[in-house]
Amino acid sequence: MFHALKSIIHTALRNAAGSFYHLFVIVLSAGIALLLPSGARHFLTLWSRVEHDKLSLIIVEMVVAILLIGGFSYVRRSWHDRMLARAATGAGLVSFFPKHERRARRHIEQVKEEQSTGRTIMVIGSSGYSSFVDQVGDLSSVLDKCLGAKILLVNPYSHEATKRIQAIGHSEYTLTTFREEVRQSIALLKRLKAMGKTVTLKLYADSPLVKMLILGDYLWLQHYHADLDIRTMPEYVLRHNRQNHGLYTLYAHYFEQRWKSIEIPEYDLDTDELVYRNRAGSEMRRARFEMQSAEEAYAYAEATPYAHEERGRGKGLVVT
Repeated sequence: MFHALKSIIHTALRNAAGSFYHLFVIVLSAGIALLLPSGARHFLTLWSRVEHDKLSLIIVEMVVAILLIGGFSYVRRSWHDRMLARAATGAGLVSFFPKHERRARRHIEQVKEEQSTGRTIMVIGSSGYSSFVDQVGDLSSVLDKCLGAKILLVNPYSHEATKRIQAIGHSEYTLTTFREEVRQSIALLKRLKAMGKTVTLKLYADSPLVKMLILGDYLWLQHYHADLDIRTMPEYVLRHNRQNHGLYTLYAHYFEQRWKSIEIPEYDLDTDELVYRNRAGSEMRRARFEMQSAEEAYAYAEATPYAHEERGRGKGLVVT
């Protein structure tokens, strides 16, 4: 209810601002037209005095020269900026936020909320806590409006996840904290599924590269840095264009490739198991989540219906 009222107020203010802008241009044009004759007379009177004073004439020439230099520099810079803007538009880049200031964060959240209604969102992230669970997360309200979600998160029990947390070296952010954040994200996704939303979660084992959200024709992108918090990294907003040669198409294809990879298991939100499928989408085997040792993995494989079939193919149970 609050978000709907906020959207209505924002739309009304934006329409009012557009009307005020047109009214301001009309009033300014009328004022210039009325003051032009008087201004011309004052200019001619001033010039008749200046043309007989050498010092004043030199000052006027210097001022005109400075204005011309500034004007030509501005035109050149504007032309250069227009070329860059045309290149950015062709690549699909519509916004860039080098720092997440309060105003930038509000703008990002507003656009995401406008694009989320009635859509299926696609996300690649790390633990998902800062996006899903945290009340000020950038996707905390988006998930309430979407029809479904395809989400890729890091398996907190993978070797690469352990290496990354150790490399960050924050005493307050340990591997246990990271695993707890993933558990809370999973619990939230379970609640969304219980509400009737189509939610699919997959856990990848390698180190996170990008944080990416796809909503309709818009894509939000951030880069994971080995030593920096993702919230301090710049954010890029890409939009799909008709030419299909923009960066949106590239990263959307990257998501699809990751999503269809048979090496990335699906997380069963009902049984808390990792489901491995073949390229045809048929289930091959299951592995219990939160395995701590190879012995435990082997014992679970013995109890899995697909264990003997996989050993017959010369493959062992893959545990991440």
